[in-house]
Amino acid sequence: MSLPANLAYTEEHEWIEDRGEVARIGITEHAAGALGDIVFVQLPEVGDQIESGQACGELESTKSVSDLFAPVTGEVVAINESVVDDPAVVNADPYGEGWLIEVRVTETGATLTAQQYSELINE
Repeated sequence: MSLPANLAYTEEHEWIEDRGEVARIGITEHAAGALGDIVFVQLPEVGDQIESGQACGELESTKSVSDLFAPVTGEVVAINESVVDDPAVVNADPYGEGWLIEVRVTETGATLTAQQYSELINE
């Protein structure tokens, strides 16, 4: 399983990519694998305020429904419409085309390095 070193991770299995003024957010390959085939993605609207640690969306798979927890506080500035239209993209490329939202960050919650996240999921 790949864990890009340039990303920060959360204990709730989200990743954060710092892109200057905004952060791109998605779920990890580990989370996508645990969920199974994702069939529905519900994301916040552009302009919504999200709060670190709070649910801000939902991913539904053939196995279960899982909340998307905001790893940062801020304003949603973009959503990935392609994953709403074709949720399987999240399973196929969770760190690339399967990103979920972009947020203008005012505060970042607790994060882990790739090494720390690897240790978490391998416990």
